[in-house]
Amino acid sequence: MNSANGAAVVVGVDGSEPARTAVRLAAREAARRQRPLRVVHGFIWPLLRVPVSAPAGAPPGRGLRQQAEELVAAAVAEAESTAPGLQVSGEIIDGETAAVLVGESPTAAMIVLGDRGLGGFAALVVGSVAIQVASYADCPVLVARGTARTTGPVVVGVDGSTLSHAAVDFAAEEAAIRGTRLHTVHAYTHPASTGPGDMQPLVYEESDLRDEENRVLAESLTGLAERRPEVPVTRAVVHARPVAALVEASREAQLVVVGRRGRGELTGLLLGSVSQGVLHRADCPVAVVRAPG
Repeated sequence: MNSANGAAVVVGVDGSEPARTAVRLAAREAARRQRPLRVVHGFIWPLLRVPVSAPAGAPPGRGLRQQAEELVAAAVAEAESTAPGLQVSGEIIDGETAAVLVGESPTAAMIVLGDRGLGGFAALVVGSVAIQVASYADCPVLVARGTARTTGPVVVGVDGSTLSHAAVDFAAEEAAIRGTRLHTVHAYTHPASTGPGDMQPLVYEESDLRDEENRVLAESLTGLAERRPEVPVTRAVVHARPVAALVEASREAQLVVVGRRGRGELTGLLLGSVSQGVLHRADCPVAVVRAPG
Protein backbone atom coordinates (compact mmCIF):
# COMPACT_ATOMS: atom_id res chain seq x y z
CA MET A 1 0.00 0.00 0.00
CA ASN A 2 1.17 3.54 -0.72
CA SER A 3 1.73 5.02 2.72
CA ALA A 4 2.92 8.43 1.52
CA ASN A 5 1.35 11.42 3.23
CA GLY A 6 -1.69 12.54 1.31
CA ALA A 7 -2.13 9.30 -0.66
CA ALA A 8 -5.85 9.08 -1.29
CA VAL A 9 -8.34 6.26 -1.21
CA VAL A 10 -9.66 6.10 -4.79
CA VAL A 11 -13.16 4.91 -5.68
CA GLY A 12 -14.37 4.15 -9.18
CA VAL A 13 -17.91 5.25 -10.08
CA ASP A 14 -20.20 4.69 -13.06
CA GLY A 15 -23.64 5.63 -11.73
CA SER A 16 -24.65 2.06 -10.85
CA GLU A 17 -26.01 0.98 -7.47
CA PRO A 18 -22.91 -1.19 -6.75
CA ALA A 19 -20.80 1.92 -7.37
CA ARG A 20 -22.88 3.90 -4.86
CA THR A 21 -22.27 1.12 -2.33
CA ALA A 22 -18.55 1.35 -3.12
CA VAL A 23 -18.59 5.12 -2.54
CA ARG A 24 -20.06 4.68 0.94
CA LEU A 25 -17.54 1.95 1.76
CA ALA A 26 -14.66 4.05 0.40
CA ALA A 27 -15.75 7.09 2.40
CA ARG A 28 -15.77 5.08 5.62
CA GLU A 29 -12.39 3.57 4.77
CA ALA A 30 -10.84 6.96 4.00
CA ALA A 31 -12.25 8.43 7.20
CA ARG A 32 -10.87 5.55 9.27
CA ARG A 33 -7.44 6.06 7.74
CA GLN A 34 -7.65 9.86 7.87
CA ARG A 35 -6.97 10.07 4.15
CA PRO A 36 -8.67 12.05 1.40
CA LEU A 37 -11.10 10.34 -0.95
CA ARG A 38 -10.77 10.68 -4.71
CA VAL A 39 -13.85 9.85 -6.83
CA VAL A 40 -12.87 8.80 -10.35
CA HIS A 41 -14.99 8.09 -13.43
CA GLY A 42 -13.45 6.41 -16.46
CA PHE A 43 -14.94 8.20 -19.48
CA ILE A 44 -14.60 5.86 -22.42
CA TRP A 45 -16.60 7.73 -25.08
CA PRO A 46 -13.79 9.88 -26.51
CA LEU A 47 -11.82 6.69 -27.22
CA LEU A 48 -14.77 5.43 -29.25
CA ARG A 49 -15.01 8.77 -31.08
CA VAL A 50 -18.54 9.32 -29.83
CA PRO A 51 -19.66 12.97 -29.54
CA VAL A 52 -19.70 13.86 -25.86
CA SER A 53 -21.44 17.24 -25.95
CA ALA A 54 -25.19 17.70 -26.22
CA PRO A 55 -26.35 17.95 -29.86
CA ALA A 56 -27.75 21.25 -31.07
CA GLY A 57 -31.27 21.79 -29.79
CA ALA A 58 -31.03 19.17 -27.03
CA PRO A 59 -32.00 20.09 -23.46
CA PRO A 60 -29.13 21.46 -21.35
CA GLY A 61 -26.98 18.88 -19.60
CA ARG A 62 -27.91 15.99 -21.90
CA GLY A 63 -24.47 15.48 -23.37
CA LEU A 64 -22.41 12.49 -22.25
CA ARG A 65 -19.78 14.72 -20.66
CA GLN A 66 -22.41 16.61 -18.68
CA GLN A 67 -23.99 13.35 -17.51
CA ALA A 68 -20.59 12.12 -16.35
CA GLU A 69 -20.09 15.35 -14.43
CA GLU A 70 -23.46 14.87 -12.75
CA LEU A 71 -22.74 11.31 -11.65
CA VAL A 72 -19.34 12.30 -10.23
CA ALA A 73 -20.93 15.24 -8.38
CA ALA A 74 -23.59 12.89 -6.97
CA ALA A 75 -20.90 10.44 -5.82
CA VAL A 76 -18.93 13.23 -4.13
CA ALA A 77 -22.11 14.34 -2.32
CA GLU A 78 -22.79 10.73 -1.27
CA ALA A 79 -19.29 10.42 0.18
CA GLU A 80 -19.56 13.73 2.04
CA SER A 81 -22.89 12.64 3.49
CA THR A 82 -21.46 9.28 4.57
CA ALA A 83 -18.39 10.77 6.27
CA PRO A 84 -18.96 14.45 7.14
CA GLY A 85 -15.73 16.43 7.19
CA LEU A 86 -13.96 14.04 4.81
CA GLN A 87 -11.86 15.72 2.10
CA VAL A 88 -13.44 14.53 -1.17
CA SER A 89 -12.57 15.40 -4.77
CA GLY A 90 -13.90 14.10 -8.09
CA GLU A 91 -12.43 13.75 -11.55
CA ILE A 92 -13.42 12.47 -14.96
CA ILE A 93 -10.55 10.75 -16.77
CA ASP A 94 -10.77 9.76 -20.42
CA GLY A 95 -10.23 6.02 -20.79
CA GLU A 96 -11.65 2.58 -20.14
CA THR A 97 -12.66 2.11 -16.49
CA ALA A 98 -10.28 -0.68 -15.48
CA ALA A 99 -7.31 0.97 -17.20
CA VAL A 100 -8.09 4.32 -15.53
CA LEU A 101 -8.26 2.75 -12.06
CA VAL A 102 -5.10 0.71 -12.56
CA GLY A 103 -3.44 3.93 -13.69
CA GLU A 104 -4.46 5.56 -10.40
CA SER A 105 -3.12 2.70 -8.28
CA PRO A 106 0.62 3.55 -8.05
CA THR A 107 -0.15 6.70 -6.06
CA ALA A 108 -3.29 5.48 -4.26
CA ALA A 109 -3.58 4.17 -0.72
CA MET A 110 -6.32 1.83 -1.92
CA ILE A 111 -8.71 1.34 -4.84
CA VAL A 112 -12.38 0.70 -3.98
CA LEU A 113 -15.00 -0.40 -6.48
CA GLY A 114 -18.32 -2.17 -6.72
CA ASP A 115 -18.60 -5.83 -7.58
CA ARG A 116 -20.47 -5.09 -10.82
CA GLY A 117 -21.06 -1.93 -12.82
CA LEU A 118 -23.41 -0.67 -15.49
CA GLY A 119 -23.64 -3.06 -18.40
CA GLY A 120 -22.43 -6.03 -16.36
CA PHE A 121 -24.02 -9.36 -17.16
CA ALA A 122 -26.53 -10.37 -14.50
CA ALA A 123 -25.03 -13.87 -14.38
CA LEU A 124 -21.64 -12.48 -13.32
CA VAL A 125 -21.38 -12.23 -9.55
CA VAL A 126 -18.25 -10.09 -9.85
CA GLY A 127 -17.73 -8.05 -13.00
CA SER A 128 -14.74 -7.94 -15.29
CA VAL A 129 -13.63 -4.47 -14.11
CA ALA A 130 -13.28 -5.68 -10.50
CA ILE A 131 -11.33 -8.74 -11.64
CA GLN A 132 -9.02 -6.70 -13.90
CA VAL A 133 -8.29 -4.06 -11.28
CA ALA A 134 -7.70 -6.67 -8.56
CA SER A 135 -5.32 -8.44 -10.95
CA TYR A 136 -3.20 -5.47 -12.02
CA ALA A 137 -3.40 -2.69 -9.42
CA ASP A 138 -0.27 -1.59 -7.57
CA CYS A 139 -2.14 -1.13 -4.30
CA PRO A 140 -4.74 -3.07 -2.29
CA VAL A 141 -8.13 -3.37 -3.99
CA LEU A 142 -11.31 -3.37 -1.90
CA VAL A 143 -14.42 -4.77 -3.59
CA ALA A 144 -17.78 -3.84 -2.10
CA ARG A 145 -19.98 -6.90 -1.97
CA GLY A 146 -22.11 -8.88 0.45
CA THR A 147 -23.22 -7.28 3.71
CA ALA A 148 -21.50 -4.20 5.14
CA ARG A 149 -21.01 -4.81 8.87
CA THR A 150 -19.57 -2.73 11.70
CA THR A 151 -19.19 -5.75 13.98
CA GLY A 152 -17.30 -8.99 13.57
CA PRO A 153 -13.64 -9.72 12.85
CA VAL A 154 -11.37 -9.00 9.94
CA VAL A 155 -10.68 -12.41 8.35
CA VAL A 156 -7.49 -13.22 6.47
CA GLY A 157 -6.61 -16.30 4.47
CA VAL A 158 -3.16 -17.69 5.30
CA ASP A 159 -1.27 -20.26 3.22
CA GLY A 160 2.37 -19.69 4.17
CA SER A 161 3.35 -17.85 0.98
CA THR A 162 5.21 -14.54 0.89
CA LEU A 163 2.05 -12.88 -0.37
CA SER A 164 0.19 -14.39 2.55
CA HIS A 165 2.48 -12.46 4.93
CA ALA A 166 1.57 -9.21 3.14
CA ALA A 167 -2.13 -10.09 3.45
CA VAL A 168 -1.72 -10.73 7.19
CA ASP A 169 -0.03 -7.36 7.75
CA PHE A 170 -2.73 -5.53 5.78
CA ALA A 171 -5.51 -7.40 7.60
CA ALA A 172 -3.93 -6.63 10.98
CA GLU A 173 -3.83 -2.94 10.07
CA GLU A 174 -7.49 -3.07 9.10
CA ALA A 175 -8.36 -4.81 12.39
CA ALA A 176 -6.45 -2.15 14.34
CA ILE A 177 -8.20 0.68 12.48
CA ARG A 178 -11.60 -0.92 13.07
CA GLY A 179 -10.88 -1.83 16.71
CA THR A 180 -11.69 -5.49 16.20
CA ARG A 181 -9.97 -8.85 16.27
CA LEU A 182 -8.08 -10.52 13.45
CA HIS A 183 -9.28 -14.02 12.58
CA THR A 184 -6.65 -15.99 10.65
CA VAL A 185 -7.81 -18.97 8.59
CA HIS A 186 -5.54 -21.65 7.16
CA ALA A 187 -7.45 -24.23 5.11
CA TYR A 188 -5.83 -27.33 3.70
CA THR A 189 -6.67 -30.38 1.63
CA HIS A 190 -4.36 -33.25 0.83
CA PRO A 191 -5.23 -35.26 -2.28
CA ALA A 192 -4.24 -38.90 -2.32
CA SER A 193 -0.54 -39.30 -3.02
CA THR A 194 1.28 -42.38 -4.20
CA GLY A 195 4.68 -43.83 -3.62
CA PRO A 196 7.40 -44.60 -6.20
CA GLY A 197 6.06 -46.14 -9.35
CA ASP A 198 2.47 -45.50 -8.32
CA MET A 199 2.61 -48.69 -6.31
CA GLN A 200 1.00 -47.91 -2.98
CA PRO A 201 -0.69 -44.77 -1.64
CA LEU A 202 1.29 -42.82 0.91
CA VAL A 203 -0.66 -42.82 4.15
CA TYR A 204 -0.80 -39.62 6.19
CA GLU A 205 -1.95 -39.56 9.79
CA GLU A 206 -4.46 -36.76 10.29
CA SER A 207 -2.64 -35.69 13.46
CA ASP A 208 0.62 -35.32 11.49
CA LEU A 209 -1.12 -33.28 8.81
CA ARG A 210 -2.72 -31.01 11.37
CA ASP A 211 0.58 -30.48 13.18
CA GLU A 212 2.20 -29.44 9.90
CA GLU A 213 -0.62 -27.07 8.98
CA ASN A 214 -0.58 -25.52 12.45
CA ARG A 215 3.15 -24.91 11.92
CA VAL A 216 2.45 -23.17 8.58
CA LEU A 217 -0.07 -20.85 10.25
CA ALA A 218 2.18 -20.14 13.23
CA GLU A 219 5.12 -19.24 10.96
CA SER A 220 2.93 -16.90 8.92
CA LEU A 221 2.05 -15.01 12.12
CA THR A 222 5.62 -14.74 13.42
CA GLY A 223 6.24 -11.28 14.86
CA LEU A 224 2.65 -10.13 14.43
CA ALA A 225 2.08 -9.77 18.19
CA GLU A 226 5.09 -7.42 18.38
CA ARG A 227 4.03 -5.40 15.33
CA ARG A 228 0.36 -5.16 16.34
CA PRO A 229 0.11 -5.77 20.10
CA GLU A 230 -3.28 -4.02 20.20
CA VAL A 231 -4.93 -6.53 17.84
CA PRO A 232 -6.41 -9.73 19.33
CA VAL A 233 -5.70 -12.67 17.03
CA THR A 234 -7.64 -15.91 16.73
CA ARG A 235 -6.54 -18.87 14.64
CA ALA A 236 -8.38 -21.58 12.72
CA VAL A 237 -6.82 -24.53 10.90
CA VAL A 238 -9.57 -26.07 8.79
CA HIS A 239 -9.55 -29.28 6.76
CA ALA A 240 -11.50 -27.81 3.83
CA ARG A 241 -11.04 -26.07 0.53
CA PRO A 242 -9.73 -22.53 1.08
CA VAL A 243 -12.57 -20.79 -0.77
CA ALA A 244 -15.23 -22.67 1.21
CA ALA A 245 -13.49 -21.95 4.52
CA LEU A 246 -13.11 -18.22 3.82
CA VAL A 247 -16.65 -17.85 2.49
CA GLU A 248 -17.98 -19.49 5.64
CA ALA A 249 -15.89 -17.13 7.80
CA SER A 250 -17.15 -14.14 5.78
CA ARG A 251 -20.72 -14.63 7.02
CA GLU A 252 -19.91 -12.87 10.29
CA ALA A 253 -16.93 -10.76 9.19
CA GLN A 254 -16.51 -7.05 8.44
CA LEU A 255 -13.87 -7.78 5.82
CA VAL A 256 -12.08 -10.71 4.22
CA VAL A 257 -8.48 -10.23 3.06
CA VAL A 258 -6.76 -12.48 0.53
CA GLY A 259 -3.49 -12.40 -1.34
CA ARG A 260 -3.59 -11.91 -5.07
CA ARG A 261 -2.18 -15.37 -5.69
CA GLY A 262 -1.59 -18.22 -3.26
CA ARG A 263 0.99 -20.88 -2.60
CA GLY A 264 1.17 -23.51 -5.32
CA GLU A 265 -0.86 -21.56 -7.87
CA LEU A 266 0.56 -21.12 -11.35
CA THR A 267 3.00 -18.23 -11.54
CA GLY A 268 1.33 -16.99 -14.73
CA LEU A 269 -1.89 -16.29 -12.85
CA LEU A 270 -2.20 -12.64 -11.87
CA LEU A 271 -5.26 -13.38 -9.74
CA GLY A 272 -5.38 -16.85 -8.24
CA SER A 273 -8.33 -19.21 -8.09
CA VAL A 274 -8.80 -18.74 -4.35
CA SER A 275 -8.89 -14.94 -4.62
CA GLN A 276 -11.37 -15.14 -7.49
CA GLY A 277 -13.53 -17.67 -5.67
CA VAL A 278 -13.71 -15.50 -2.56
CA LEU A 279 -14.50 -12.40 -4.65
CA HIS A 280 -17.40 -14.23 -6.26
CA ARG A 281 -18.87 -15.80 -3.12
CA ALA A 282 -17.97 -13.83 0.03
CA ASP A 283 -20.74 -12.39 2.18
CA CYS A 284 -18.84 -9.19 3.02
CA PRO A 285 -16.39 -6.81 1.32
CA VAL A 286 -13.16 -8.40 0.09
CA ALA A 287 -9.67 -6.86 -0.05
CA VAL A 288 -7.11 -8.26 -2.49
CA VAL A 289 -3.48 -7.56 -1.57
CA ARG A 290 -0.58 -7.64 -4.03
CA ALA A 291 2.92 -8.94 -3.39
CA PRO A 292 5.32 -6.44 -1.81
CA GLY A 293 7.94 -4.73 -3.93
